[in-house]
Amino acid sequence: QLQLVESGGGLVQPGGSLRLSCAASEFTLDNYAIGWFREAPGKEREGVSCVSSSGESTVYADSVKGRFTISRDNAKNTVYLQMNDLKSEDTGVYYCAARRGGGTLLPEWYGHWGQGTQVTVSS
Repeated sequence: QLQLVESGGGLVQPGGSLRLSCAASEFTLDNYAIGWFREAPGKEREGVSCVSSSGESTVYADSVKGRFTISRDNAKNTVYLQMNDLKSEDTGVYYCAARRGGGTLLPEWYGHWGQGTQVTVSS
């Protein structure tokens, strides 16, 4: 069973930073593209960023470009999302997801999901 576990969420003030991690157990991530998604109360799940299996290709939502950076360390079987200059609108539950093939910001293309980690940006 492919399992993903997110960590690194928390409460942070506007302008602050967090680094989320997405770790896998029971399988290796290097054959999968990984996406990060978030879901705010009352809103649909939206794609934030994704990275190809090799790490060479990345995509960002316009709302996070220049502030978020996705990376992966296949040796550690982990994908990261560095989030800087956080804003209140970044608040939500963040999920990582895996799929074979190329990365995409469309959640319906992913078949494997983690349980999520809460990110709250508030003063």
